[in-house]
This record gives sequence, C-alpha cells and structure tokens, in this order.
Amino acid sequence: MSTRGRIGILNDDGTVDSIYCHFDNYISNNGKILQEHYTDPAKMAELIALGDISSLAAEIGVQHPFDNPHRYDTPEYKEFEAQYRGMVKAYGRDRGETGIDAVHHATVDEFRAFSCGAEFWYLFCDGEWMVSYWSDQGFENLEDVIAREAAEQAA
Repeated sequence: MSTRGRIGILNDDGTVDSIYCHFDNYISNNGKILQEHYTDPAKMAELIALGDISSLAAEIGVQHPFDNPHRYDTPEYKEFEAQYRGMVKAYGRDRGETGIDAVHHATVDEFRAFSCGAEFWYLFCDGEWMVSYWSDQGFENLEDVIAREAAEQAA
C-alpha cells in the first residue's frame, strides 16, 4: 500500500507546478520532510524538475539504482542503503521512465482537484508549506498541522 500525494510550488503568476509522490505522504513523514528540508525555493525547483517520484527524502541526491540490487541483509545491501537511503527516489532520473514530468496547473484549485489518487496535497507558497488532505477541505499551514498532530499524540 501507499499513501499517495502531490507536491507543488505556487508560482508568482498564481499557477502551480507539481509532481506526484507515491509513498508516505502522511503528515508525520513527507509533511515533516518538506517542512524541515524543503524551504529553499531553489531546492524546491530542483525537486519539481525531477518529475514524479516514488519516495521523498531529505536530500534530492544523485542518480542511483532505483532498487537495491543486493540480497537482503548482506554487507552490500547495507552499504547500498547507507549510501542512497537519504535520497529522493525519482522515476525518471533513477529508473529511466518517461512521461513523468511535472504538471502545470492554471490555479491552486486545479492543482487540488488534479486526480491522481492523491490523499495529500502539499503546496509551497510564499516561503511556507500548506497541506490539504483526505477530503475536499482547503489548505492549512503545514507547521500548524504538524504541531496539532504532535499535541494529539502527546495527549
């Protein structure tokens, strides 16, 4: 199973460029990664330029094999994981797929309505992350949502 999502950046003209992310888009994973590691517009542009991704990580990284080619629990497997685990896994860059380019949306509403089986929509705008999830609700400040979820977990 996967928790699918879209990650977008709001452009100065009100349009949005976004990519699909297949895995782990829930707030406590991809939400936190975006909030902690993707607040630089240049880094966000680099992420969007990758096109659709399988999984998000703290670092965009470099081209690498999409799957670990080594047998599980071997020294080679562990070395591969140590080298590449903290990097984004991109369909185009790392697996050679085509047709995975970012999508350009005319409006934020069009971005939110884009049908790709997403359960989370992350939008970087004016230096802040916003999130919309699960239903047709609007966007909320991601930092506030992370704090709310942390308080709920602590209660």
